[in-house]
Amino acid sequence: MTGSARMRVMVAVALALAVGLLVFGGFYIRDHKMSNFRGDFVIFISDTSTADGLLARFRTDTLCKSYSSLKRAFREEDMQNNLRIGRYEVKREHSSIEVARMIKRGWQRPCRLTLSGTIRTKGRLAGIIGAQMMVDSAQVMEALNDDAFLSQFGFDSRNVYSMILPDTYELYWNATVYEIFKRFYEEYELFWNETRQAKAGKLKLTPLEVSILASIVSGETNRADEYPFVARVYLNRLKMNMKLQACPTICYLYDYKLTRVLKTHLKMDSPYNTYMYLGLPPGPISVPPKACIDAVLSPAEGNYLFFSANPAFDGTNRFASSYTEHQRMAHEYHKAITERQKNQTK
Repeated sequence: MTGSARMRVMVAVALALAVGLLVFGGFYIRDHKMSNFRGDFVIFISDTSTADGLLARFRTDTLCKSYSSLKRAFREEDMQNNLRIGRYEVKREHSSIEVARMIKRGWQRPCRLTLSGTIRTKGRLAGIIGAQMMVDSAQVMEALNDDAFLSQFGFDSRNVYSMILPDTYELYWNATVYEIFKRFYEEYELFWNETRQAKAGKLKLTPLEVSILASIVSGETNRADEYPFVARVYLNRLKMNMKLQACPTICYLYDYKLTRVLKTHLKMDSPYNTYMYLGLPPGPISVPPKACIDAVLSPAEGNYLFFSANPAFDGTNRFASSYTEHQRMAHEYHKAITERQKNQTK
């Protein structure tokens, strides 16, 4: 080979290497340094997820700018064998390799589990948790009825509502049922601080008894400003050794399916029937809101023993200290109902 031929070969090889380096360098910059996503979003990876399925989702939903870049990053990090279950937050500024490594190393961010609204049944509670977490609602339901499981936290299936406080909890999406309930218990322990325990002691109630009464208060009114007054009514009845005669406890016995409590419903023999038995029922009849618990601990002042709906139909109640006064208020309310029904039929 002549000198000029060798020179041409060397130049060609050099050019090929240069092109290769440029291409490799371009890929490296594209995959490692440049943002590759069209916005911020969350991806969930379960035990049935696959790398190919995850890539397909990115491609189908056009979540990334360069599918080829993400595919190279997945291959570089061997994602076929390195998917980690969890909830991952992808940011617009992330590169392909950052997302691949985030999933490979399990760098997930906590999600927010929110318990809010009226939670009267275990089915609803399990459904709320199952809808926001990886665990199935059936697993949660099983735990709520498992005395051996709940005993780890000092509770059982009858009083577990008192351990669970409506709030927003930060947890990893793939948290186990045990981890979820442990988080509930930790919040319960923080909530029942020395101040609240001292207030309960002054009322001669345990934290559990406070929660039971709070669940009844919650069933009587949706108005937070009335919680302390309803609480006072029932605390006064307890102090006077009167039956609580709380309709929400009857509704609980009928799985909250009653549209109206009738005299026949009051005949069901159960320790939860406060028309039949003195004192508090053996457990909360719903998940008591924190505001109701605090209302029981700091009730309104007064000798109130009764309350009835306001004839103004504004959703409020009127409170009475004597049965005579209560009868008068109840008569006014029923009279207003009759007038309202007459006007509706005209």
